[in-house]
Amino acid sequence: MKHNIIIYTTTMCPVCSMLRDFLATMNIEYKEVNVDLNLIAMIKLIGKTRRLSLPQMSINDKWVFGFDPVNMLEMLK
Repeated sequence: MKHNIIIYTTTMCPVCSMLRDFLATMNIEYKEVNVDLNLIAMIKLIGKTRRLSLPQMSINDKWVFGFDPVNMLEMLK
């Protein structure tokens, strides 16, 4: 099953780097939106999730906040 995965990150976020590294290690394809470079995307993200923290990850329109590999893998089953 193909999953629609979008991660929202910033350039200097160490947890965002952990998330990218984990997804690469697991060979999971994703789209990345760097909100440092896209203010409109940041405003839309805050409107959707009501959260300011990053990373945030949308898996088939369900949200994972921070780096939570157990929850991510469960959602990808």
